[in-house]
Amino acid sequence: MKKLTLSLALLAGIGSQNVNAQASDKGLDLSLMDKSVRPQDDFYNYVSGTWMKTAKIPSDKPTWGSFNKLADDTDNNSMTILNSLLKDKFADGTEGKKIQDLYATYMNMAKRNADGIKPIQANINKIDAIKNLADLQNYLVSVTKDGENTLYGWGIDADLKDSKMNAVYLGNASLGLGRDYYQKVNEKNTEALAEYTKYVASMLKELGYKNADASAKAIVDYEKSIAKTYLTNEQSRDNTLQYNPRTMAELKTLVKGVDLPAYLKAVGVNTDKVIIGEIGYYKEFDNLVSAKNLPVIKDYLKFHMIHGSASYLSEKLGDMKFAFYGKYLRGQQEQRALNKRGYELINGSLGEAFGKLYVEKYFPAEAKAQMVELIDYLKKSFAVHINNLAWMSSTTKVKAMEKLNKFTVKVAYPDKWKDYSKLNIVSEAKGGNLYSNLQNITEWQYNKDLAKIGKPVDKTEWGMTPQTVNAYYNPVNNEIVFPAAILQPPFFNPKADAAVNFGGIGAVIGHEMSHGFDDSGAQFDADGNLVDWWTPEDKANFEKATKALAAQYDKYEPVKGTNVNGTFTNGENIADLGGVNIAYDALQMYLKDKGNPGSISGFTQDQRFFLSWATVWRTLSSEKYMVNQVKTDPHSPGYFRSFGPIINVDAFYKAFDVKPGDKLYKAPADRIKIW
Repeated sequence: MKKLTLSLALLAGIGSQNVNAQASDKGLDLSLMDKSVRPQDDFYNYVSGTWMKTAKIPSDKPTWGSFNKLADDTDNNSMTILNSLLKDKFADGTEGKKIQDLYATYMNMAKRNADGIKPIQANINKIDAIKNLADLQNYLVSVTKDGENTLYGWGIDADLKDSKMNAVYLGNASLGLGRDYYQKVNEKNTEALAEYTKYVASMLKELGYKNADASAKAIVDYEKSIAKTYLTNEQSRDNTLQYNPRTMAELKTLVKGVDLPAYLKAVGVNTDKVIIGEIGYYKEFDNLVSAKNLPVIKDYLKFHMIHGSASYLSEKLGDMKFAFYGKYLRGQQEQRALNKRGYELINGSLGEAFGKLYVEKYFPAEAKAQMVELIDYLKKSFAVHINNLAWMSSTTKVKAMEKLNKFTVKVAYPDKWKDYSKLNIVSEAKGGNLYSNLQNITEWQYNKDLAKIGKPVDKTEWGMTPQTVNAYYNPVNNEIVFPAAILQPPFFNPKADAAVNFGGIGAVIGHEMSHGFDDSGAQFDADGNLVDWWTPEDKANFEKATKALAAQYDKYEPVKGTNVNGTFTNGENIADLGGVNIAYDALQMYLKDKGNPGSISGFTQDQRFFLSWATVWRTLSSEKYMVNQVKTDPHSPGYFRSFGPIINVDAFYKAFDVKPGDKLYKAPADRIKIW
């Protein structure tokens, strides 16, 4: 995302692989290794050292690696489909026509440039007209269905404690940066906030502000005040802190300055309770959303209006937004080509309509059957791991096995596709434009959400499109999901040997399964409810091990002065460790059943498993990207994922003869065992 002991002589021999052997290897590109590096000291560069010396980050990306290459290839395949679709003729109302019309309005930059901020001017005028909190509420009611309530909108999702039913969640105020930038005072955060303030001022100037610098500073200070009320990245790992149900009567007591029950009723939400994630924000709501703060609130709303719309308005505004978020914050040198950005819009708005076409053209049916077989081996392996856990009691093991056995597995694409028949996309010929079509999309989704209130959760829905290179675990559905696009090399290759596939997609499967039992997922039971199913002693043992893993990752420093946050990334690190362990043992089961092909290109099946795992995580990133990743992304940087889990896996030591004195060596007693 194993089991022969190798002598040092054999390891030395591995460094002299001939070119023909490398070229004929169907599972691994051995030419990208650097065999002058000892795997016992630096496994990442042993596997990817030559790649690191020759790879370059494309100018339109802030990072580049196995994931990014596959995503880029998938996008190119999707562009082939899109370019073909654009030449076809479709009847009005069909999905093909909607894709064509939405894409055309996006690509018409001349029209967008001519319109400038005209599409948002009416809302800017409405904000200017706000004189009191009652006016503010009326304005927010009017823009909620367009997704423009950046102070306290609502959403629909499964009730964390009754996961079969949908519940209404109260949202919190938007921030222009990740919360970590506001909450932690250090040199890098101070610099980022200063640059963000300049960006805010530049956007205000586009709205005609004469005192843009002072207003921008006030907006950023206001966002700092908001961020102080939010859970930290570390606290957000605890789902119980994000489950704060309130009746309408309790909501009136909690917030007095604004009538939130009246707001919900006015926007069509009929419910007798809401769930609040950021309860600290609502406890301070009357101080934050007050008559005294009305001037800065109006500036805040206008900034977020233009900021949120910039990528869909003029080229100038889009470039201004990219200059901060792309170039400054992530180190990306230039934007993606306009047509690629147009495809991104299609993928985000009509993703499943496009996904049907992607699956039909690029996904081989036999791959789904092979994935199902792999998943079956991973589940068997996980069951053995649970039963063999020394730190867990039989009482908790029964609950853990129940959860594993109730996993829902989704592979490649939905059985039931999303229905876009009620989505109204208007062509330019009929007076449509990009901004109005985006409003139509938001309103269409809004009406779908309204229809879910008080209804059971539709567990057939997918959270990703088939053409997404990723996978996920959804705790409230207790499901693992693998879109079609991730079922490609280097993750999954039908022509490769078992070790490569188990070290790639097998470890990804194990990773997603392990999310059901990580520091966050372990808080949910077999039915997806936020229920504590652990004995106190078992929970203490689990937390001791997870804290040890967090401490391991806390020491990693991707950029000088910026360390990985082991607590924030703990869920992903637990899943990586569990995924590798489970996938390795699943490979042993598979080889026992199907036969061991022995060494290929001079590497045993055990070695190839770990080589495949590290290949997945080869990554080249800008320094700015890594700093931002540490602050906003719960995943550790790829470099550390390549070896961070496996130095806790006994089989890795046997496969590569890692001994005391080697840089990657950890004493057996120090190796962290969780799943």
